[in-house]
Amino acid sequence: QVQLVESGGGLVQAGGSLRLSCAASRSLFTMGWYRQAPGKQRELVATMAKGGNTNYVDSVKGRFTISRDNAKNTVYLQMNSLKPEDTSVYYCYGNPGWREYWGQGTQVTVSS
Repeated sequence: QVQLVESGGGLVQAGGSLRLSCAASRSLFTMGWYRQAPGKQRELVATMAKGGNTNYVDSVKGRFTISRDNAKNTVYLQMNSLKPEDTSVYYCYGNPGWREYWGQGTQVTVSS
């Protein structure tokens, strides 16, 4: 079983920044972040493979940056220029190559 422990959510004004962190209990091939707003489906925000390939949803390109420290099995999401529509529960995602694992979620609220 893989444990994913998130930190870094909170309340911020529009235009502000937050940094999310997620530490995994073991090495994972792909790590990343999804988010889910009330009444909406969970959507991919950004993922990063162990070799460095990244994938972002269009709405965050140029504002969010995903990175990871493979030695620490940790993935980060630097979120800049936050908008009210970024308000969601953000879930850490990990996949060793054969199944998905999820964190418990951390709330990000952006006030206008």
